[in-house]
Amino acid sequence: MAFRKMGPFVKWAGGKKQLIEKLHDRVPNSCGTYYEPFIGGGALLLNERPESAVIGDVNEQLINAFVQLKADPRAVIRAVNALDEAVCDKDYYLKIRERYNKKIEAHELDAECAGLMIWINKHCFNGLYRVNNKGLFNVPYNNKQTGKSIDEANLMSIGYYLENKKVQILCQDFEEVCEPVKEGDFVYFDSPYIPVSATANFTDYTKDGFSYEDHVRLSKLYKRLDALGAKVMLSNHNVPLVHELYEGFKIEAVDVKRSINSDASKRVGKEVIITNYEV
Repeated sequence: MAFRKMGPFVKWAGGKKQLIEKLHDRVPNSCGTYYEPFIGGGALLLNERPESAVIGDVNEQLINAFVQLKADPRAVIRAVNALDEAVCDKDYYLKIRERYNKKIEAHELDAECAGLMIWINKHCFNGLYRVNNKGLFNVPYNNKQTGKSIDEANLMSIGYYLENKKVQILCQDFEEVCEPVKEGDFVYFDSPYIPVSATANFTDYTKDGFSYEDHVRLSKLYKRLDALGAKVMLSNHNVPLVHELYEGFKIEAVDVKRSINSDASKRVGKEVIITNYEV
């Protein structure tokens, strides 16, 4: 099976599909292992298709979806297609969401759970992934009643890539994912966004969130990896704290659209791409 063009199988806050060309242009021409500790939808990974990669995230359900696609993409496809057999009204959505949350509570990390996660991502409001303090998914319905929830060929290609290349998938904190990084490796941090205003909240897509202290910890890791001789790229909001945390590195501002924001007037902004190397 030849690799076709692949893209994210879920919509994810901070997803980099629209920035993919700018990120691609900044990926080093040569490097060792590719690391992406905040994999999200995996837009850059799936675009670059590195021969050797380590990907991770602390979102157990997201990582399970990648694990199940690597193990048996057909099983995941069957699970989603079974959910698509019914018309999705609000009651059906809430019934499936409850079923999904029972899987989360039971830690049943299987192909069915991956299928539920992918299906719900297509039918929840604005593709958000948000959980309560118990780790249960609580995003409301988006009124999408019909239509396929997946691109089967895309999922098959993703599964084929993950299985046939050396791709390690970890459900770990970003520092743990990066422990094996060595000189010449490439690390891309698509970290949770720093809020653009003082009243905005840090992300809650896992029950533990991602705090100010986590952003400081990430910046320290960035500097350690730089001293190690790794090639490091990071993207985030173009806000003063980012400039403060990454002072001394190359910081480039780029225009983006904020498709996740519920307020359409706030769906335009700037991000930064920060690198410690010249392409």
